[in-house]
Amino acid sequence: MTSTQQGLTPRQARRLRMGIAAAAMAAMAVLLVVQLGDGSSLRSLGLYGAAFVVSGSVIEMSRRGRTRLGMAVLVAGFVVLLGTDWWLRAF
Repeated sequence: MTSTQQGLTPRQARRLRMGIAAAAMAAMAVLLVVQLGDGSSLRSLGLYGAAFVVSGSVIEMSRRGRTRLGMAVLVAGFVVLLGTDWWLRAF
């Protein structure tokens, strides 16, 4: 018996990663609206703006076929942004 692995086609993988980045962008939009309602600071707005740039970059990379690089950028970008937010709140 031979076993065949059912994986995603490159097109499906691209669309999945674009969907993940779009979902992250939508989540950031909701959090930004909540933050604006609470009278957020310029620091928070800057971090959310950076998150939008990261998400948009990932969507564009995925459209151009650079899906693995895009996911690495998405994960690294959000880790850096969360670390920056934590560090800025400490001071």
